[in-house]
Amino acid sequence: MRVLHTADWHLGQRFIHHDRTQEQALALDWLLDTLQTESVDVLIVAGDIFDVSNPPNSARELYYNFLSKLLRTGCRQVVIVGGNHDSPGMLAADRELLKNLHIHVVGAMPADRCEALLVLRDAQDVPVMIVAAVPFLRDRELMYVVAGENAEQRSQRLRAAVRDVYAELARQVEALGLARVPVIATGHLYASGALSADKQDNIYIGNCENIDAQEFPSLFDYIALGHIHRAQAVGGRETVRYAGSMIPLSFSETQDNKSVSLIDFDGQQPPRIRSLPVPLFRRLKTVQGDWASIKPKIQAFAERRDELLSPWLEIIVETDRPIPGIQQELEELCATLAVEVLKIRILQTQATAIDWAAEALPQLHELTAREVFLKKCDPLATLPQEERQLLLDTFMELQEWVLAGGDKD
Repeated sequence: MRVLHTADWHLGQRFIHHDRTQEQALALDWLLDTLQTESVDVLIVAGDIFDVSNPPNSARELYYNFLSKLLRTGCRQVVIVGGNHDSPGMLAADRELLKNLHIHVVGAMPADRCEALLVLRDAQDVPVMIVAAVPFLRDRELMYVVAGENAEQRSQRLRAAVRDVYAELARQVEALGLARVPVIATGHLYASGALSADKQDNIYIGNCENIDAQEFPSLFDYIALGHIHRAQAVGGRETVRYAGSMIPLSFSETQDNKSVSLIDFDGQQPPRIRSLPVPLFRRLKTVQGDWASIKPKIQAFAERRDELLSPWLEIIVETDRPIPGIQQELEELCATLAVEVLKIRILQTQATAIDWAAEALPQLHELTAREVFLKKCDPLATLPQEERQLLLDTFMELQEWVLAGGDKD
């Protein structure tokens, strides 16, 4: 059995008001070719298929075109789980139809958790793999509020609830009695030790790390994770992995090598895992320096570029004085070089008696919702720590509800 693990497509993302449909279409076409050339049997997508809970029509079209073309690749089974950016209701809308095409979609954790266990079968109806298809786990699916509980107690209980989900599914797998069948679990969460290139909000309230890699039951032969955009193994376990995103989703991800994971299962042998690099269709590049060095750096970068789509630049100019007409001058230069400026930041340098320090005021679009809320809470610094934490927990819960599309269930 050969499995391909990918995640965090974020279809429909608009990056600083720029549409990314071209890049995403190219990445999905590459994925289709890879599924065919690598003779993949099972495709697993570990959450955040879409960037927002109500994606634009262009993103939905990419998704359904991919699924229809997928049927011609030879890939026999597909497992798709929802992420924190996805709407469970939208993903589940055509679940029964897709199931007839061997495309299994789990948008939210079922009330009966055994429904998250998928037994994949071959053409002769013989079980060949079990997938514990765990999507992003929302608070309301994990636990109830306990009166008088402080933030730390709630955090610990929430973390224990995440562990219990995987332990319960492992027990249910054992109860199936299907020996010699590979078992995979999915997850869209933050595992201890994962490195993120970008600032990504903690996805469970008051809790940075949702589970330690060592806490996944050993019964699972491979853990296919999503949410962190950098491809990596976690906690020293090669079989606990983030696939990462297929395209860089922010300027902070420009150093990441984007990839998907290919996993081969052969009898009772440990799975063989290798990473397949995803081609870079459009480069995101940060160019930083003083005003005298910026132009040569941009020109040197433009001479080296060989991607299919024109690069997008973030330009950071270090200066201790205003530079009139800087935006127009940079945009005119880049237009002649077939690169596009998306963002210009001025890093103001201030002289002190000791040394020179670079200081930049944060821009709103550079901050996470959590950071903005904390800044707005600064006037409440006199409140007890537990009350401030409760405010943050409530805000993060509201943000999660909004990302889920404001579902009432």
